[in-house]
Amino acid sequence: MQVVNAPHLPVRTDWLALRDEPVLEPDWPIVDAHHHLWDRQSGRYLTHEFLEDTGSGHRVVSTVYVQCRSMLRADGPAEMRPVGEVEFANGIAAICASGTYGQTRCCEAIVGGADLTLGVNVAGVLEAMLEVSGGRLRGIRNPLAWHESDAVSSSPVTPPCNLMQSAEFRMGVATLARYGLSLDVWVYHTQLDELYELARRVPDVTVVIDHFGGPVGVGPHAGRSAEVMNAWRGSLRRLATLPNTRMKLGGAGMSVFGYEFAGAELPPSSQQLADAWRPYVEGCIDLFGADRCMFESNFPVDKGMFSYRVLWNAYKRLAARASVAERAALFSGTATRTYRLRGAGDTA
Repeated sequence: MQVVNAPHLPVRTDWLALRDEPVLEPDWPIVDAHHHLWDRQSGRYLTHEFLEDTGSGHRVVSTVYVQCRSMLRADGPAEMRPVGEVEFANGIAAICASGTYGQTRCCEAIVGGADLTLGVNVAGVLEAMLEVSGGRLRGIRNPLAWHESDAVSSSPVTPPCNLMQSAEFRMGVATLARYGLSLDVWVYHTQLDELYELARRVPDVTVVIDHFGGPVGVGPHAGRSAEVMNAWRGSLRRLATLPNTRMKLGGAGMSVFGYEFAGAELPPSSQQLADAWRPYVEGCIDLFGADRCMFESNFPVDKGMFSYRVLWNAYKRLAARASVAERAALFSGTATRTYRLRGAGDTA
């Protein structure tokens, strides 16, 4: 398979099945801090498919559903259509909360997609989302990942350039504080300084940085890993000084990171993934501390490159030298506190 920088790699279940590993530390509790559910032309990944993954051997006790434009309302005012996604995720959460399908509390927290460029007028949308969320709405995410090169792409939706500098957008972000909601942000490393300015202006809003802060390895950044690492680390160092920032560790199954595992004859092993990602994982933990970092799956997006079982084995390898308290924070505690989950706790 030739790997190109497409927004999402195709999921090849037969190929993924070529790599099997025993589950490491199967009793360790995990909160999957970032995943999606959808039914698209590219494939279906709904309750059944996700529960097959969470039930593949690791002890996944809870999950956080993150905005991906699923099940938007087909009619009504455009700004209210994303309310349908929150309603959908809450329905999945209710199904899983019954215990009928196992012990994983899927979608226990929901990150919705209200349009923050509405400024203060986003309040009405947030209130509608809260009303249908079953008390599970915890944050909002808007498409923000933008790059000047067309060779850098990770989403079907490309936002306007410099959206984070928009006065209306910043006003919308500030409005989140009124409702105790956080802001999830997926940006590339080239946008981290812009994110710093945004996060600095909203100290009452927790800003959760998705996917390692987006170190790009394709397009104009291909073959320049040392340069990218230096720029990425320098920008994250500034962000880490802001106490309202958090970091999600994961998302590197997207082709925009530049890893070519999907082009190999066999899927990567957890050791291969751990070796590849160690500089980013350790860099984030060094800067933010384990109590502000959390592991994520980013499934089904990352499923184009590795299986759920192998992914969490890789994280366990990466955290092997951490203390018990640090491991607990990375696998469940930070997500539990950030998204105000009920029962995951900080310890095994």
